[in-house]
Amino acid sequence: MTTSDDISTATSPEALERLKENMARVEGLSKRLVQVMSAKPHHNPGLDGPNQGLFARAASAYWAEMAMNPAKLMEQQVEFWGKTVLNFAEAQKKVLRREPVEGEERDRRFKNPLWDSNPYFHYVKQQYLINAEAVRNAVTEIEDLDPVDKQRLDYFADQIVQMMAPTNFLATNPDALEKALTTEGQSLIDGLENLVADLEANNGELVVRLADEDAFEVGGNIATTPGKVVYRNRMLELIQYSPTTETVCETPVVLFPPWINKFYILDLKEKNSLVKWITDQGFTLFVVSWVNPDETYADVGMEEYVEDGYLKVLDVVKEICGVKQVNAVGYCIAGTTLNLTLALLKKRGDTSVKSATFFTTLTDFDDQGEFTPFLQDDFVDGIEEQIDEDGILKSWIMSRTFSFLRSNDLIYGPAIRSYMMGEAPPAFDLLYWNGDGTNLPGKMAVEYLRGLCQDNRFASDGFELMGETLHVKDVTVPVMAITCENDHIARWKDCFRGVQKMGSRSKTFLVSQSGHIAGIVNPPSRNKYGHYMNKSLKGDAETWMENAEFHDGSWWPVWGEWLKGRAGKQVPGRVPGSESFPALEAAPGQNVKVKASL
Repeated sequence: MTTSDDISTATSPEALERLKENMARVEGLSKRLVQVMSAKPHHNPGLDGPNQGLFARAASAYWAEMAMNPAKLMEQQVEFWGKTVLNFAEAQKKVLRREPVEGEERDRRFKNPLWDSNPYFHYVKQQYLINAEAVRNAVTEIEDLDPVDKQRLDYFADQIVQMMAPTNFLATNPDALEKALTTEGQSLIDGLENLVADLEANNGELVVRLADEDAFEVGGNIATTPGKVVYRNRMLELIQYSPTTETVCETPVVLFPPWINKFYILDLKEKNSLVKWITDQGFTLFVVSWVNPDETYADVGMEEYVEDGYLKVLDVVKEICGVKQVNAVGYCIAGTTLNLTLALLKKRGDTSVKSATFFTTLTDFDDQGEFTPFLQDDFVDGIEEQIDEDGILKSWIMSRTFSFLRSNDLIYGPAIRSYMMGEAPPAFDLLYWNGDGTNLPGKMAVEYLRGLCQDNRFASDGFELMGETLHVKDVTVPVMAITCENDHIARWKDCFRGVQKMGSRSKTFLVSQSGHIAGIVNPPSRNKYGHYMNKSLKGDAETWMENAEFHDGSWWPVWGEWLKGRAGKQVPGRVPGSESFPALEAAPGQNVKVKASL
């Protein structure tokens, strides 16, 4: 908090002169800004918002309802006018009497005391909250609208509300104004530098840098668990990690991470590395590092991921370890595709997979949850048209979509700190990983969005792949599903519904506290998040949770014991590679270091 002495010093004639000098530097930065924006590549406008039909339908439904009940409209308007006038009157009274304003329940965006003590900022805040309430009430009152349209309208209305927060504008952000004064404008110069640098780094697309990229090196201070790349093809590198125990379980573990992100979220640092923990438990661990595709991968689809990815990896691992079966793990979209692979193996009579573990994995997309706004035809059509032009689904498109689901945390908050406050991004490994995205092959992205997300074929009529019609009921190996209580990407209730439909007679379902990442990267040493378990999968998800037992601590040891029951006898620790598949280079390999094309 800035003191009155700080403000006095910052407004002295000398300080104001330095402020003017700093503001003069804006001209050079502005030229760079214009230059980068003028060179910004075109992208399909369908990626930026819903088509106008949604708002037209909403307006029609709203006015039809108000025509039938005009008193309702008047009631809403009178309430809004009344709150607005009272807010203005209160501000006037506080100005005249110089009285501080009593604080209300704290919204973390308004933590600066000036939001309560200063009449101007208090008025701005209160009017914003009044306006936000009016917008949300208006959306809530619309009744004669398709449920999907209603959900989308609610989402986009909320995005407008978040975007218009006074904290997002310099003139109504006391933190930014105070810092501009006390730094003689240097914070604004630094902020503009950060803005221009982010735009230049992303070809004119505004992707807020979340972490200090110079603070981390993949293979240097993150992704450092010892291992070797033992196989490489066009789709992937396969890493075998070095043993840390004299003996290991005979049946190896093969982990397929999502190719929407990079695998090292599971190996950020030694103390929270799931990769290291698995090897420390006496397992031979293999992890796939997927290629970061460019436009030459335009025609690569789900078939290539299964044929040249999953099936090839299973063959290589069995050959290296001299075994007939492996225990497979799939995370997120890689878990979904592992399900497809297991169904295919079932059709072929192939028993290469002894058990399967799924981390936050969806197989039933009947309820699209928070992604509903983005999985309708107008958005998917826009994505498909952009893919036709680029050959790939570029990383920034996915990153922006995920970020808007948590816009205050991942867009507006970081933008305020970087562009208005002029602060450098933090040296935070998780945020660094979050910003180190990957592209998706065009064909695969469309198959996933249309066939799985929109049409839900795997859980309904069947998903056509490699000459077979695959159903989730064809998954019959023993399975353990790890889901997360606050996951907004793969909601645990939706994961539960998919597990219920699997054909396996041995199914273990677990819900970890926290979200999509923190609920999985939850080492026992932290003793931070607990988990829920219930052996019965009968009834719906709510019934399961009502009868579940809560356990303190990480789920990792529970899973480790489950795996050991399916991992066979002890054998000498395996040095990475074999005569047929010699070690090619040290982990983490090359794929993970390739940056996404812009």
